[in-house]
Amino acid sequence: MADESDLIIRQEGRAGRITLNRPKALNALTYDQSLAIERTIIQWSGDDAVQVVIIDGAGDRAMCAGGDVQALYEQRNDGGASASQFWRDEYRLNSKIGRYPKPFVAIMDGIVMGGGIGLGGHASHRVVTERSMLAMPETTIGLIPDVGGMWLLANAPGRLGEYLGMLGERMGAADAIYAGFADTFVAVEKLDELVKALCETDGDPIGVTLASFAGAPPPTVHADRQANIDQIFAADTLEDIVVALRTSNIDWAEKALKAIDQRSPLSLKLTLAAVREARTFSSLEDSLKLEFRLCSRLAQHGEFFEGIRALLIDKDKSPKWNPTTIGDVSEDMVTAFMGPLDEIPELDLVGS
Repeated sequence: MADESDLIIRQEGRAGRITLNRPKALNALTYDQSLAIERTIIQWSGDDAVQVVIIDGAGDRAMCAGGDVQALYEQRNDGGASASQFWRDEYRLNSKIGRYPKPFVAIMDGIVMGGGIGLGGHASHRVVTERSMLAMPETTIGLIPDVGGMWLLANAPGRLGEYLGMLGERMGAADAIYAGFADTFVAVEKLDELVKALCETDGDPIGVTLASFAGAPPPTVHADRQANIDQIFAADTLEDIVVALRTSNIDWAEKALKAIDQRSPLSLKLTLAAVREARTFSSLEDSLKLEFRLCSRLAQHGEFFEGIRALLIDKDKSPKWNPTTIGDVSEDMVTAFMGPLDEIPELDLVGS
């Protein structure tokens, strides 16, 4: 069971409220919290007293900075079985949020990464603030953007999905809205009043209430880069993308090349292939199924655990990636990682 102090669940007026309450850990999502949130929203879906669900995070630094990957690292000796079970149950929750029959409002204030995107990015109403910082940085830890992140990336404008997914670029409020990860900007100083109105205002549609608090977000960054992003990240292969960056004169190319050099070559190539594959999908669940295959295999392969070790455990920031270069990641390897699972059951979700 989730520690009640780590997850605050209550009803206020017409709203069911869920607050992740691990501010010192940037509200990282634990396995037990994921299960408790799922049980709660299933119960609320049949409760007429709950007209809207609101999810947020305690403190002012993060809604949810990701899943509790350090706990998965501690269980690494089981060959990735615990990690796969975590993802199987977490992705089921992500799917339920995406298909929730009632308005589901995510207050994505502060840092929202990885598992936080899974909790907020598929909600029917997604609020960001001037403190919001969204990202899918999984390639830094030998993983791929998951929790339905591939679905969001695939539906971002142009080739923004490849750019954001491989590089793990951070998005402020305006870019999150532009990329399709959020809907509405609300200033931090208005959040308490907004939540109160969502809880107390009977009769008005949720969208009307949100619109009454909405404002103009700070300027975008990535939208201004769209033409260059489309030109470079439309290249057929990762090798071609690297060449295009090296031969360009755009001011952010050097930073992008450095990011590619630091990330898992295997994760980069899998992300590139998966974003493009997800563009052919018809549902979030199709994306979650592919992500489950890739993440489970990256755990079995050891790339995921090596990334966590280097970044979060030993903190030497010197991961020993396998393969070591993008040229060593073959098309056959990518195809094998993306293919049907035979070693464990596939992810089974309604709608997939």
